[in-house]
Amino acid sequence: MERIGIDLGGSKIEIAVLDAAGAEAVRRRVPTPAGDYAATLELIARLVREAERERGVRCTVGVAIPGALSLATGLVKNANSTCLIGRALKADLESRLDREVRLANDANCFALSEAVDGAAKGARVAFGVILGTGVGGGIVVDGRVIAGANAIAGEWGHNPLPMPGEEDLPLPRCYCGRAGCVETYLSGPGLAADHRRATGESLDAAGIATRAGAGDAACEATLSRYEARLARSLAGVVNIVDPDVIVLGGGLSRVSRLYERVPALWGAHVFSDEVRTRLVPPAHGDSSGVRGAAWLWGRA
Repeated sequence: MERIGIDLGGSKIEIAVLDAAGAEAVRRRVPTPAGDYAATLELIARLVREAERERGVRCTVGVAIPGALSLATGLVKNANSTCLIGRALKADLESRLDREVRLANDANCFALSEAVDGAAKGARVAFGVILGTGVGGGIVVDGRVIAGANAIAGEWGHNPLPMPGEEDLPLPRCYCGRAGCVETYLSGPGLAADHRRATGESLDAAGIATRAGAGDAACEATLSRYEARLARSLAGVVNIVDPDVIVLGGGLSRVSRLYERVPALWGAHVFSDEVRTRLVPPAHGDSSGVRGAAWLWGRA
């Protein structure tokens, strides 16, 4: 069985075909029709048809979306691509493709990809983290994504930052309507905003990390605050989920010092005499979302 995975993002749509062994046979990336739901549906349908024509077989289809499906209505909710909100995306795709389509949150797909054949391969419980424009997460147990009773399992980015101190105040407002969400501190824009509040200087996350590595004291202080916040926040995940492995994804997963410094800090906040959970970078990088979407159909 060959599987098509689609990563539906706000700026790009990526499609990949995995063969029976899990190797990538086709990969394409195209811009997402900005704010145009109908055009997005038609583009996905065209990409699937072209991929199947190239492979000469009919494939299963899984889609990673920047949101979730409401269990009450079946419509898309919590999507940062707002043209998807309230839409019957699953039914609309199934109608155009004439088959069942499986959809899952993009962070869940990232976690699944890394658990199946990536950095968390062989782990019984894996937690996948997205540290990018937003902060998301997904839980995989025994190779299966845990969606949860409300379809929000793993959404740690909209929990409050644990134990805020003076350096964390005032609590930043979040787009979700709350204040002090983990996402407002640990996303790329959140890191940049923290640096701007502390120094008055506008730098993006990559610039802060680069200058910290070059010895810039202000950027080093910003990145140290970030690491302390990430350690406290992930310690809360460990205390509840107790994963074997936490895999970081998104742009900030490329900051190599996180993998040493955060585990050195989180032990103070984990309710255990030792912490065996490993913090690791992704094996598949930016490809994990699309691969995880394909793996929604399993390995059989």
